[in-house]
Amino acid sequence: MSKCGKNCFKFTARSETPVMTNYIGEFQCTMDVKGRVMMPAGLYKQFPTELREKFVINRSVFQKCLVLYPMDAWEEIVRDLSKLNRFRKENDDFIRQYTNGASTVELDATNRFLLPKHLAEFAKIKKDIVLTSSLNKIEIWSDKAYKDVMKGYDPDAFAQLAERVMGGNSQQEN
Repeated sequence: MSKCGKNCFKFTARSETPVMTNYIGEFQCTMDVKGRVMMPAGLYKQFPTELREKFVINRSVFQKCLVLYPMDAWEEIVRDLSKLNRFRKENDDFIRQYTNGASTVELDATNRFLLPKHLAEFAKIKKDIVLTSSLNKIEIWSDKAYKDVMKGYDPDAFAQLAERVMGGNSQQEN
């Protein structure tokens, strides 16, 4: 494991090939009238230098938010998608729906990125935004939608979910 920023760690396999960069933090931001969002310094510093310029932004599959992928994370998804058999209609439909609307964004000289209008409309983002880390990607929420989701947080339900997802089914999976 090597450090790639103040709160960022790069996990490496024995061959020292980077496997995944993970990010941490929750950041309050605003979108200006032109649709630009300033990348928070605390988040920007976590990106390895070679991943600080270009990103892909897309709709979330399960939530009414957006997902900002550093290029390495997006390329991993594209590799997985390209393994699907395009002669199966459901695979072709999934690829089309998943990639439809995905946009490349770049940071300008002041570390701002332009949030595509069609994606901002999908996530109901008007001005106040929350950027929150989700392992190797960043979720972009309207402040209201994020507060609504977090308001529904139930510690007991989360503990049960954690046990189901992370607890394993046998003693061998500890």
